[in-house]
Amino acid sequence: MSRMDVIDYTIYGEDMQFVEIELDPGEASVAEAGGMMYMEDGIEMETVFGDGSNQGGSGFLGALMGAGKRLLTGESLFMTIFVNKGSGKKKVAFGAPYPGTIVPVNLSQVGGELISQKDSFLCAAKGVSVGIAFQKKLGAGFFGGEGFIMQRLQGDGLAFVHAGGKLHERVLAPGEILRVDTGCIVAFQPTVDYDIQFVGKIKSALFGGEGLFFATLRGPGKIWLQSLPLSRMANRIVGASKMAGGGGREEGSILGGIGGLLDGDNS
Repeated sequence: MSRMDVIDYTIYGEDMQFVEIELDPGEASVAEAGGMMYMEDGIEMETVFGDGSNQGGSGFLGALMGAGKRLLTGESLFMTIFVNKGSGKKKVAFGAPYPGTIVPVNLSQVGGELISQKDSFLCAAKGVSVGIAFQKKLGAGFFGGEGFIMQRLQGDGLAFVHAGGKLHERVLAPGEILRVDTGCIVAFQPTVDYDIQFVGKIKSALFGGEGLFFATLRGPGKIWLQSLPLSRMANRIVGASKMAGGGGREEGSILGGIGGLLDGDNS
């Protein structure tokens, strides 16, 4: 495993946040393509194949494997490395893609590994490996909603993930179970057991608006949850548009359209 760069950072904003990273000469950070907000003179960008963690290490084959992993998660084959080539401290900033909270995670304090939703990763210190984590259980694979392929962040440096809406951190005791909407999971430690469970009641599944399945997280380990997944926010926007029928207050239920007719919202 390559050496991690130690970086300083400041997070600005409340609902619409961005993180400003301060790099010493020679230090670098890695981010998803298109995530950069601004950078000071002296910082140079370099687009790399995969996640950049194997640069100077296992060569082209390692980079090819890293890129293949990213392709499986639906991300771009390439990432961008920002290196301070100047003589003093320089700053580069990365903006959150939608309203929410930027979460700094020191991987050395969570066992060197973190499992996250594939679209939650924002940026990290150079050397952090961004791979894939397959869910071993068929239930999680076929009915997970957000997919059974998640991202695996490995290393001992800082990684930044983004949570939509309000962030909630919780530590599960051994054997403790928490049932969560699949889209509300941001990240969890690999010691947490993740599976998908059927709601159980047909009436609740069809008319409750919460979907047919939810995730079960079993401790021990730390979990990070978000109150507003991107998919939920997008559905609300589409449901509220006139082109989508006006969207009522019951857009999560199959009775939503009928409710809109009854309250005159479909005029």
